Amino acid sequence: MTHLPKTCLVTAALFALIGMGWGIVMSASADHSLSPAHGHLNLIGFVALSIAGLYYAVSPDAARSRLGWAHYGLSVLAVIVLVPGIAMAISGQGEALAKAGSVLAILAMALFGWVVLRFGAGRSAG
Repeated sequence: MTHLPKTCLVTAALFALIGMGWGIVMSASADHSLSPAHGHLNLIGFVALSIAGLYYAVSPDAARSRLGWAHYGLSVLAVIVLVPGIAMAISGQGEALAKAGSVLAILAMALFGWVVLRFGAGRSAG
């Protein structure tokens, strides 16, 4: 296994743990006002990165590519920008960060789609 699948899966697990902790805090405080941000953390941070990690694990050419690493970096950046941006928007602190994070998330998913189209799934040239 190349480093990219493991990196994606470890990052996904980290985002999941953060999301679970956040969920427990929301439950304990009975304040679920930031649940949309929590949901995006879990969906993009855990689910999407987990799927990508599994894809890269079975598609070694994609995992070795610069495009794969670019997708990973863009995905992590999207989570880091989008999740606090949604929380800020909900809290009335402006929507600029949420909008920027949304664009990053769309670009990350488009890049992942391009990687899958370019390298296929489960194939290796070598």
